[in-house]
Amino acid sequence: MDKEAYLISKLNSKYIGDDAAVVGDKIYSMDAFFEGTHFKREWMSMVQIGRKAILVNLSDAVAMNAHPKFALVTVSIPSEMTTDEIDALMESMHRTTAEYGCEIIGGDTIGGDKLHLSITIISESENPLYRKGLKEGDLLAYTGSLGESKRNLEALFRGEKIAGNSRFYEPQLRADFIYRARPHLHCGMDISDGLYCDTNKMLDLNNKGMKILENINDDTGFSGEEYEMLIAFDPVQKEIIESIAKATGTPLTIFAQVVENDFRFPCKSHHFG
Repeated sequence: MDKEAYLISKLNSKYIGDDAAVVGDKIYSMDAFFEGTHFKREWMSMVQIGRKAILVNLSDAVAMNAHPKFALVTVSIPSEMTTDEIDALMESMHRTTAEYGCEIIGGDTIGGDKLHLSITIISESENPLYRKGLKEGDLLAYTGSLGESKRNLEALFRGEKIAGNSRFYEPQLRADFIYRARPHLHCGMDISDGLYCDTNKMLDLNNKGMKILENINDDTGFSGEEYEMLIAFDPVQKEIIESIAKATGTPLTIFAQVVENDFRFPCKSHHFG
């Protein structure tokens, strides 16, 4: 049983189901970034931990065509963390939020055995991009190249070093592309649980199926925490979507078309906790 999905099924709010909750003119999102589940401290510097914790949270806002404004940060601080490490962590988070016009305005701190972070982002959008909205015939595409996060995670487990600019350390958010492409998109979401699982989520939510246009290998499909974008659009918009992708330096792969069937990818959790 997928206990994460089971827990979510026990929540009945009408706002649940997207990358973030749209309530009035505000958009709210929250993600955890926990030691032992999302990272190991021996793999990353405090600067890298702080930056990725913020980026994976900002990804939800970007995925909904929202502009992040404020952040609330909760940190579980292990007793062995030094004040220098705390300074590096917080400076990295402040610097990263500022890059996206966002400000940390509060949160909470507790003592704990591990370094855990939980972050809430408050955003605004005049035209949110939802996961719902698929239409039969729509093209499904993803941005960037997928698989690096999984490959480098496996390398870290083997005790190997990975590049400092690895996608595992430094997710690349596609804010400019989404903000410009939004008028031409039917729906979208960020790829946090892997292309296979996240495509299935979108199809399930819209009661649609798909036919594959370009084969996806398992290393690509199962690679979690990529934080690239999964998008859907009418084929008549293909040329303009591709032109926006080119103008923003965004690699784009069209891999499937929406049809009325029950086809799904295999799906498995990518967490290692």
